[in-house]
Amino acid sequence: MTVPGLNVALFIDADNAPSRKLAGVLKILEKIGTVSIRRAYGNWASANLCPWRKVLHEHAIQPIQQFDLTKGKNATDMAMTIDVMDVLYNKSVDVFCLMSSDSDFTPLIMRLRGDGKQVYGFGGPQSPAPFISACSQFHYLEGYTKPQAQPLPAPAAFVTAAVATSDPALPENSDITPVEPGAVSVALPKPYVKHTPDELNAVPGLKTLLIDSVCKVGAPGEWVTLSSVGAHLPKLNVKLYGYPKLVQLMEQFSVFEIKRENTHPLIRMKAKAIHGAHAVLA
Repeated sequence: MTVPGLNVALFIDADNAPSRKLAGVLKILEKIGTVSIRRAYGNWASANLCPWRKVLHEHAIQPIQQFDLTKGKNATDMAMTIDVMDVLYNKSVDVFCLMSSDSDFTPLIMRLRGDGKQVYGFGGPQSPAPFISACSQFHYLEGYTKPQAQPLPAPAAFVTAAVATSDPALPENSDITPVEPGAVSVALPKPYVKHTPDELNAVPGLKTLLIDSVCKVGAPGEWVTLSSVGAHLPKLNVKLYGYPKLVQLMEQFSVFEIKRENTHPLIRMKAKAIHGAHAVLA
């Protein structure tokens, strides 16, 4: 049964998603609301998308043609991003769903979340942690891996894997595994590996995410409670980096200054780091 009045838009990056998982994805979305917009993007003249062409009509998916204008460049991402923003401004949509494993969509997801929209992600086990963390909910499409032509270096703790959980919204015998809201589930080495400050600074998007959260709570140079900063980081799993508490993670970044009042940690940007932070977030 769908939820009356809740409009859902599904955008599929056909180059980075398996067609055989579509039925399971739609089954999940039907529990959320009415999937009124269903679009799949790619070069439909390509033989690689033949499996997708077979399921488009069956599930009422609108194919959006995007030619490969330059070899090695994915124009599909740009076309899909433009359409998502058009829908954001011109359509009444409550939930945006992206079926992809491409980290390039992370800024788009954060923009949608900033407008108060829910964003559901569906991707393969190789989906980057920043992409997963940005989503309101993320569901792994198990059994699907796509080799990356030029993989980006990442810490060992970034190697993601499906985590078996139960979800009543999943069809019987489904191999789509959800990540529970509020946490990023990954396959971590045991014991957790503590990242050095240099390693933490090299994690894509992590430093910017922390700076942005501090800036959202207080004015430049103002002391704010760490708990209020943490409220803007509901899905950040600090244990991913080997630290049991958020304060211990943030102490590793030289841009922050931390003190304690009655055992309660307070945090602010260091004066010399404020100008640089504005440049990063601009």
